[in-house]
Amino acid sequence: MFTSFREPATDGLHLLYSYDGYKWTDLKNTFLQPLPGKVLRDPSIVKGPDNIYHLVWTISWKGNEGFGYAESKDLIHWSDQRVINVMEHEPTTVNVWAPEIFYDDEEQQYLIIWASTIPQRFPRGVEAEDNNHRMYYTTTKNFITFSKATLFYDPGFSVIDAVIVKIEKSKYALVLKDNTRPERDLKVAFANKATGPYIDCSAPFTGHLTEGPTAVKINNEWLIYFDAYGEKKYRAIKTKNFRAFTDISQQVSLPAGHKHGTIFKTTRKTLQQIIKQ
Repeated sequence: MFTSFREPATDGLHLLYSYDGYKWTDLKNTFLQPLPGKVLRDPSIVKGPDNIYHLVWTISWKGNEGFGYAESKDLIHWSDQRVINVMEHEPTTVNVWAPEIFYDDEEQQYLIIWASTIPQRFPRGVEAEDNNHRMYYTTTKNFITFSKATLFYDPGFSVIDAVIVKIEKSKYALVLKDNTRPERDLKVAFANKATGPYIDCSAPFTGHLTEGPTAVKINNEWLIYFDAYGEKKYRAIKTKNFRAFTDISQQVSLPAGHKHGTIFKTTRKTLQQIIKQ
């Protein structure tokens, strides 16, 4: 399954499905509508060991309110939505963008990361003060209590759209967007814990004007999907080690209008129930 939204992000959560990870079909329904006055962008779902699907998303372009959260047992019926106000202790926060949820099985907790700008907090570099992002995170075991939001990744430049990938035990990759004007491309850093620290940030492995990565393992290779928004199309690359990359965009297909989501797995039974709706 591939979470998705459609611009201008006012209609809600969309879902795609695939049996091979290459060819994707749109389910053509809206599964969760945003709260009044909010949007539902950048949806990220993980299925936890509790067999519940946990969803987080961007609720607004500006403001430090936090991100949206809801949960479901079947991807059809959803709990009441909540806003998790993770940056309330930082009142000058400009935004809370693209939360990504990851289940850390080594620490048995959920890890949620997102990009925020706090003016004057970091060296400005080439970005304006209101566009100088860093990655932050919170952890939770129950989605009732959350750890205080903490700096997750500061590569020395404006960074957004990061996603954690567990390569193997005690080996993690962080696929990220260098959001500085000259770059605006994807890079990868590495750590031996999900929470970092992430080091050894690579050179870009995608072209200019690319963002919104997500990764899925198919057999012994990783497929990284991303939005080549400069070309107005979705592209994909494959890798075995997150060091060497091969463009496979001609081998994948996604529906028109698909935007920034993440890939997760479900059962065929659950999918068939969704299709029948």
